[in-house]
Amino acid sequence: MNPLRLLFLVLLLVLNSCKNSSNKDEATTLNISFETSGSNFTTLQKNLITKVIVDAEREIRVLLPQLPDSIQVMLEIVDWDLEVVGGITGRTETNTPPYVAIQISDKFSQGITGAVHTNLKHVIFHEFHHLYRGWAIRDNKFEQGIAIAAVNEGLAVVFSEIYTNSKSEADNPPSAIIADSWFKEIQALPKDADYQKWMFQHPDGRSAIGYRTGNFLIRKALTNSGKTILELSEMQPDELIRLAGY
Repeated sequence: MNPLRLLFLVLLLVLNSCKNSSNKDEATTLNISFETSGSNFTTLQKNLITKVIVDAEREIRVLLPQLPDSIQVMLEIVDWDLEVVGGITGRTETNTPPYVAIQISDKFSQGITGAVHTNLKHVIFHEFHHLYRGWAIRDNKFEQGIAIAAVNEGLAVVFSEIYTNSKSEADNPPSAIIADSWFKEIQALPKDADYQKWMFQHPDGRSAIGYRTGNFLIRKALTNSGKTILELSEMQPDELIRLAGY
């Protein structure tokens, strides 16, 4: 082959490779914004937060390739008592467009920077798992019911615990005997049972019943099935409940 023609073909392959790589990068976007109506993050805090979220998103996309292409994350400083969850909480608001809101407490004992260092990655893994599953406040892909909520929250809790190697005290399940009785209690609830009561604060003093029971349930499903958390993440709530032995 003519050497000039060979050189031309090589250059063409390189250009096409660069173009395809560029298109792939453009196909996924992560938009990180900071609420400015209240207390403001410092520049250093913004840089740290951005790095943690960007790095976490890259890791999650390897594990969950079908994660939505474009994700918006909004962060704000709040004065809430979030000590039990490491100073940070979050919520997946919508699936269309994919939108996650993160609140970081300036009352946290280790400060905003401490909360970011210790718990932001954990929260991002949790909320992005919700995006993957389609579990959101609006545009939710699942039926109503505390059992379904417990399963989806349990999946996100365990996914984050496994891949970030960190835990939130608020998500720790009780003993197996108590968790078993809690889930049977949840199964007997009507579909429209009070979400706030069963997922956050129950009038009898129990807290995060759905989250803690969901953690227990998914751990049982993992043990009973021998499957990975990624495999369980592809399954429907009723399948996971059966795998857990209910």
